[in-house]
Amino acid sequence: MDGQVKVAVIYYSATGITYQMARAAVEAAESAGAEVRLRKVRELAPDEAIRSNSGWQAHRLETQDVMEAEPDDLSWADVVIMGSPTRYGMIAAQLKQFIDTTGPLWANGALADKVYTGFTSTATSHGGQEATLLSLYTVFYHWGGIVVTPGYTDQSQFVAGNPYGASHTSNNGEVAPDHVALAATALTAKRAVLMGAALKRGMAG
Repeated sequence: MDGQVKVAVIYYSATGITYQMARAAVEAAESAGAEVRLRKVRELAPDEAIRSNSGWQAHRLETQDVMEAEPDDLSWADVVIMGSPTRYGMIAAQLKQFIDTTGPLWANGALADKVYTGFTSTATSHGGQEATLLSLYTVFYHWGGIVVTPGYTDQSQFVAGNPYGASHTSNNGEVAPDHVALAATALTAKRAVLMGAALKRGMAG
């Protein structure tokens, strides 16, 4: 069995806030020794809606070379890190649509016994960050996954304040993730990789 942990970072981002957090997760996972795939989910919004928002249009062009997620990315990975902006206390429809394609993998047990975690962003304070992460984790429970969170395992978490996963308040997309949000994302990713490595060692032994 290959000892290197394989991590899929799968995200949706309209204007780039969640994408920046995804990049922080990738960098942290790689620094922890993992092989990482960064994947965006397919955009569902019509072109006219995207063109009407300069930030949305610019981000689509910025990330046009990022590969789109496929179910194979889930079956390949030992660790899956998902990120989404909050939509009414739930994940964005784009990420939900991708999740809805995973039925065959779930039915075959191919999504069980993997490590899962998540991150999110909201436009406003108290905009549903914790609710979004908890609703995302409900999916992982159905898959038979092992959910790993940052908890309060580092002093930085007493500043970040979200034990369920990394989160950020963007002020309607105007404020990029700061060092607190990026550190929380990195901690979340590193803990997931460490747990994934321990799980692989246990299965190999």
